[in-house]
Amino acid sequence: CLLLAAIWFDLCQIILIVECQLVAGTCEIVTLDRDSSQPRRTVARQTARCACRKGQIAGTTRATPACVDAHIVRSRQWCEMMPCLDDEGCGLLINRSGWRCAQPGGRVKTTTVSHNIHLFSVLALLV
Repeated sequence: CLLLAAIWFDLCQIILIVECQLVAGTCEIVTLDRDSSQPRRTVARQTARCACRKGQIAGTTRATPACVDAHIVRSRQWCEMMPCLDDEGCGLLINRSGWRCAQPGGRVKTTTVSHNIHLFSVLALLV
């Protein structure tokens, strides 16, 4: 009975590992919170988990979590990873803590970054 329990435990661990692994080069959104309590302003917090290939790290491409070249994140040259949508213009924040996407019509989305090797968190403010 003890041997059967040990085998069952090992099988459950294998299933959990397979279920929780991402395919190399992909990302998934782990958390997403939105706050629209202030008029004409939305604050969104998003955390993504990525399984990136060698030389890549979690980032954002076209407003979607993606694996990007690690040098972009290390150098904080955020616009090089093309984080904005195609019709938006990208600009670095003065302290390089994030970027701004200027939309047609004057709306601006400001994104600040909190980063570690496996998780990429962004705080976006749409005004």
